[in-house]
Amino acid sequence: MSTSKAKAKAPQTMKPATAAKKLGILLSAAPAEFQEGVVSRDELNALQADPPSWLTDLRREGPHPRQVVAAKLRVSISGLARADITGPLTTAEIETLKAERPGWLEREQTIQTRVRQDELRLKQERAKA
Repeated sequence: MSTSKAKAKAPQTMKPATAAKKLGILLSAAPAEFQEGVVSRDELNALQADPPSWLTDLRREGPHPRQVVAAKLRVSISGLARADITGPLTTAEIETLKAERPGWLEREQTIQTRVRQDELRLKQERAKA
């Protein structure tokens, strides 16, 4: 009969790029110590629960990654690409676009609204079946 020793579980870690995506920030705008290290699940949870000032500032001012820009503008990431917006935008730039309401933004918002309506309709139809 063999005895097995209980192994201590190694903390779950992730690359900085993964952590940045989960935090909704642009990795290149984060402090060097965040970019260069690994982030444990506990550290990520702590950053989400009690964000340091650099994280709060990034979330408020930007620059924001594409998925955040798309959400703030209520368009898809593909819609941003169709409008030739391929890089990050600051909060001020996003607010300027919202105020100016260029034609591409209104068009992409309409497309996104239709997509969401279709997804909801399909979900409801599946629930009935």
